[in-house]
Amino acid sequence: MLVHDYEFFTVNENEDIKSMFSRFTNIINTLKTLDKTYSNSEMVRKVLRCLPKSWMMKVSVIEEEKNLNILLLEDLVGSLMTHELSMQKEDDDEEKEKKTKNIVALKSSSLEDSKDDDEMKS
Repeated sequence: MLVHDYEFFTVNENEDIKSMFSRFTNIINTLKTLDKTYSNSEMVRKVLRCLPKSWMMKVSVIEEEKNLNILLLEDLVGSLMTHELSMQKEDDDEEKEKKTKNIVALKSSSLEDSKDDDEMKS
C-alpha cells in the first residue's frame, strides 16, 4: 500500500511545496521503517515528475542545469520553494496592477459621467 502511495504520489491541487514535501517525507520515512528505500536521485526524479504542468518550465530548467544524480532532495525542495515564492509574488503584483487599473478606469468613468451631467445642465 505504501509503495503504491509512493509510486502514484502527486501534488494535490492548490498544495504548496512545503505541504507536498511533508506528505512525501512521511511516505518515505514509513517505507524506510519497512526496509523499503529509494535512492536520493530516485526521490528527486519522483518529486520532479509529480509537479503540475504549471511547473514544467522550472522542471526543465532544473533537469538541464543540475545533475539529478547528485542533487540533494532538500536542495531541490529549497529551489522549488524559492520558485513558488517568486510565482506568488508575481501573482500578487499582477493582482495589484489589475486593481490599480480598475480604480483608474472607475475614476475616469466617474469623471466622464460628471462631465456629461454638467453638459446636460448647461
